[in-house]
Amino acid sequence: MRLTTKGRFAVMAMVDLALHGGKGPVTLASISERQKISLSYLEQLFGKLRKHDIVESVRGPGGGYYLARQGAKISVADIIVAVDEPLDATKCGGKGNCQEEQQCLTHDLWMGLNETIYNYLAAVNLQHLVESQQSTKSNVITVTLDRKAKRPVLTSV
Repeated sequence: MRLTTKGRFAVMAMVDLALHGGKGPVTLASISERQKISLSYLEQLFGKLRKHDIVESVRGPGGGYYLARQGAKISVADIIVAVDEPLDATKCGGKGNCQEEQQCLTHDLWMGLNETIYNYLAAVNLQHLVESQQSTKSNVITVTLDRKAKRPVLTSV
C-alpha cells in the first residue's frame, strides 16, 4: 500500500490554500505555480474536494477557492478520501474474499493496518500543518502519533 500522487498533491494543495486563503479566494493558478502541480490536475482534485464540501469556489474576476470550514475541522483523511485515494492494504478491498472467495490468513492484520493509518490521518488536520509551516522556515515536517493521547505530534526539522 502506498499513497499515490493524487493524495499527496491534494494534501499539499490544501495546505497551500489554508496558508494563503486568509485574504480571500485563492486561484488554482497560484497554487499550481507555488507547488509545481499541473493546473489541470488541480482542477480535477478541487472538483472532487468541492463535491465533498471541503472547499468552496467563487467564480469570475477575483474568484478562486477557499476552505468550506475551519482548517481544524478538515483532516488529512478527509482530503485523501475526497479525492478517491484508496487507504487499503488488503488484497480484497476489505471484503474478506482474499483467497478463493475466503478470507486469507493475514486479512485481520491488513485491516488493522488500514484502521491505524486512517486514524493517524484523521488525527492530523490542516490547522496542525499550517501552524507547523508558520513556525519554521523548513519544509520538513515530522508527524508522530502520541499513542497515549491518540493525537499527532508535529515537529519541524
